[in-house]
Amino acid sequence: MIDAAQIRAARALVEWSQGDLVARSGLSLTTVKRMENAAIGPGKSSAENVAAVQRSLEAAGIQFIPENGGGAGVRLAKPKP
Repeated sequence: MIDAAQIRAARALVEWSQGDLVARSGLSLTTVKRMENAAIGPGKSSAENVAAVQRSLEAAGIQFIPENGGGAGVRLAKPKP
């Protein structure tokens, strides 16, 4: 599962505000803020809400990197030729 820091970092990479993520995911601003709060995080959200955020960011070109010993992360995918 993605974590709060990954969501914040992904938004930064695509230069989205929380409002942009709200518009693209269909979630409320309160839900997005809670998911980005390290003390709450996406683990307290429904699987459907987490999937909506992840799909929205992936559609914008984000790749989520799972925990691999060096920590979880995000990167901007190379544009397809």
